[in-house]
Amino acid sequence: MCRLLGYVADEPVSMVDVLGEDGFDRFTALTAVHGDGWGMAWQAADHSVEAVAVPDSASADPAYEELARRRLGRAGLVHLRWATSGLAVTAANTHPFTDDHGLAGPVAFAHNGHIAPIDRLEALLDDGSRSRLRGETDSERYFRFVLQCVDEEGDLEGGVVRALDVLIRQFPASSLNALMLTPGRMFAVHINSAAAAPQRALRDLFEREDEIPARHTTEYFAMDYRVLPDTVHVISSGLDEDGWTPVPPDAAAVVDLETRAITPLRLSA
Repeated sequence: MCRLLGYVADEPVSMVDVLGEDGFDRFTALTAVHGDGWGMAWQAADHSVEAVAVPDSASADPAYEELARRRLGRAGLVHLRWATSGLAVTAANTHPFTDDHGLAGPVAFAHNGHIAPIDRLEALLDDGSRSRLRGETDSERYFRFVLQCVDEEGDLEGGVVRALDVLIRQFPASSLNALMLTPGRMFAVHINSAAAAPQRALRDLFEREDEIPARHTTEYFAMDYRVLPDTVHVISSGLDEDGWTPVPPDAAAVVDLETRAITPLRLSA
């Protein structure tokens, strides 16, 4: 379970440009909970997707702040990991997961949630998808299932919709919150209405209730967005500042990286 930030802008921006200095500090402070690794992905100048994933706390890694201040690209995502109990803190388990996919192109994927049981999720994968697994997480299996559905549908958006419909039906109590970046589009998923916030685990981390980051015990899986004249942002709960609008429950959308047009995905589940 993790924190997510995504952005699509009309010119290259940095993470600090997106959040401002205070917002960047507050987001990074969420490593008090989400300190089991960090990762970033961005649209490079040639429209490919580049990524980095590090199994260390962002607040303890100078490379995190260095990259956060670089204008890496016009679109990107950031992930702070809180490892699910029993899943190791390793490079192979650190988001974003990436693939040089034929139909989608270079793609990066980051997830906030837990899909259980993992073996039932893995059973949805065909032999080709299973052979590409590198780590132990449900999140990587979610990613591989999305790409598998894209291949089967022969269409990027159609494959994402098909994967979400299957997962909603088979894992109704899970959070499917995710961001996926391709050379031309960013997908944002906010599906979690039956998922329970990890309240006990959060309270075990802090001596006092008021030390827990904003909205974590009440709206842990919430996502917010804002649309500005030159950029679109989406973020997990925890920043706690004005100017953001809640993402509707159980919704998914795709943002065109060229036009910044936002198109809801029509889910049947």
